[in-house]
Amino acid sequence: MISKLRLVIQIGFTILTNGYLYGFLNGKIYRGNLKYTCVPGLNCYSCPGAVGSCPIGALQALLNQRGFQVPFGVLGFFFLFGSLFGRFICGFLCPFGLVQDLLHKIPLFRKRKRLPGHRILKYGKYAVLLLLVGVGSAFLFGGYAKVPAFCKYLCPSGTLFGALPLLAMNEQLRSQAGGLFAWKLGVLLVLVVASVKVYRPFCQYLCPLGAVYGWFNRFSLVQVHWEKEHCISCGACERACPVALPVEEISRSPECIRCGKCVEACPAKCLHFSGKAFAGKEKRIEK
Repeated sequence: MISKLRLVIQIGFTILTNGYLYGFLNGKIYRGNLKYTCVPGLNCYSCPGAVGSCPIGALQALLNQRGFQVPFGVLGFFFLFGSLFGRFICGFLCPFGLVQDLLHKIPLFRKRKRLPGHRILKYGKYAVLLLLVGVGSAFLFGGYAKVPAFCKYLCPSGTLFGALPLLAMNEQLRSQAGGLFAWKLGVLLVLVVASVKVYRPFCQYLCPLGAVYGWFNRFSLVQVHWEKEHCISCGACERACPVALPVEEISRSPECIRCGKCVEACPAKCLHFSGKAFAGKEKRIEK
């Protein structure tokens, strides 16, 4: 039940935040007032259908401005949505997360939850956040000109939802596509193939937005609550977890995206979604 509901929410939110149909038909970006607001997931500003901005893109845009300015608005956005949801946003509200989920359902390859070297590779998203989003956008790659380094050099969501639809609709843009586009297309293709075999490789290893929201997982309002006293230690939740977390780390780990698969798998019904303020106070529903 949770998996079906989650898929409906993922598809619905993707349509809602990319519902500017005129943009897809004419190859133009929506530039109305809604574009000044951020949506919680990794949703490219340049997608023809996007009605809001990506918070990572907005952060880079502010860091790109002349002189140093603290981006209080975007940081406040991260704090608000992180405190409420943590990485629940990754599991339910991110368009590129939906793409990876669908790719992983393709019946090819022997499926893996993690890449070899996961214990080290999982810190890659923090390196991307620091080096590309932070340092890179501020001065390293762009010098005095400054560029949104993550969006320009890495972001696969921008390539899939932004560059490809715009190039398909605009012959002039196609004639200008060069080495940088080839590089980003290569990054996207590698992640597409990897997503068929490994569960959400971009989310686990490269996404700076997931890195930000992961910091809030331990104290966000939305939690997967574990009633330890009712646990029968069957291991069903750990087997169901797509990122192979032990039950003690479900919801608390910065790697948990609150997908709800552990809740579905638990035969004792001792895992459930809850607001943190009420965790442990709810009555357990007996079968």
